[in-house]
Amino acid sequence: MTSETTTTLKELKTNLLNSYRKEFLNDEPTICAFAPGRVNLIGEHVDYNDGFVFPMAIPLGTMIIGKALDDSTNNKCYIRTLSNDVDEPKSIELDLTKEISRFESPKWANYVVGVLALFLERTKPNKKQPFRIIIATSVPIGGGLSSSASVEVAMCTFLELLYQHSSIDFQPLSKIDKALLCCKAEQTYANVPCGIMDQYTACMAEADHALLIDCRDNTSKSIPMKNKEVCVLVTNSNVKHELVAGTYAERVKHCQEAANILGHKKLREVSSIEELEKVREKMSSVIYKRAHHAITEIKRTEAGAKALINNDYNEFGRLMYDSHESLRD
Repeated sequence: MTSETTTTLKELKTNLLNSYRKEFLNDEPTICAFAPGRVNLIGEHVDYNDGFVFPMAIPLGTMIIGKALDDSTNNKCYIRTLSNDVDEPKSIELDLTKEISRFESPKWANYVVGVLALFLERTKPNKKQPFRIIIATSVPIGGGLSSSASVEVAMCTFLELLYQHSSIDFQPLSKIDKALLCCKAEQTYANVPCGIMDQYTACMAEADHALLIDCRDNTSKSIPMKNKEVCVLVTNSNVKHELVAGTYAERVKHCQEAANILGHKKLREVSSIEELEKVREKMSSVIYKRAHHAITEIKRTEAGAKALINNDYNEFGRLMYDSHESLRD
């Protein structure tokens, strides 16, 4: 997981191969897996409210290379990251004969071993296959472009390829099952109360399309980006965020409290702002503002998808500005 500016998949793969050969004395990997990062065009802080989100994949992503190891000598997995932006140590070993537990340190390992643990639990292979891997990413860590989901989905894809080679009875996961597994891994092993948007996008997104995701029932619709004169510019502010330590969990809690006051399971069920206004006095100002944003943002996201379908980029831009102002306020 390296956050240096690696602009192409070819460069990312070359860096990984060189590191792998150096680490393992010119040995060659046999499996390569990749998953992209994502940017969310509109629909912020609504996935955990059962709302609509509207992300798209970006060219940056995570790549994992490695191979199966001979299980006649040991049952250990070797996992290494190339990132300079995660905690030490940069490599770990796992004994597959023992229960896979959360790591207190290094924290980055939980995004990988969580996927491994849930993958083995979900697929129940006849035997557990040891392996070694090296991980690298071009997604800036903590930059809001889903570096964690990219790692998780790349890891799950690697495991699918690994077990396809080692077991004739293995059946790959569906894309939605893969997204759900990776989301659960982040929630239970990394202790991040995330929604499914990031993992879903890494599994489902298509080139030159945005993905309208209904987070209530986990369905989606690909919307073409028709205008070739329009591009999406993603700028790295270099402001780091961490969902575990930041205000993300607090926002989730506040939105759920608002839904409870309104008598709904999730804020998606609120029909109008007028419904929110009727119970405003029962909420703190912070809870009210966050509920107001979520309710209006869900409507904006639906309108944004319609604007793109109609090739109306001016309207889409206006909705993006409204979204940013709502987030600010």
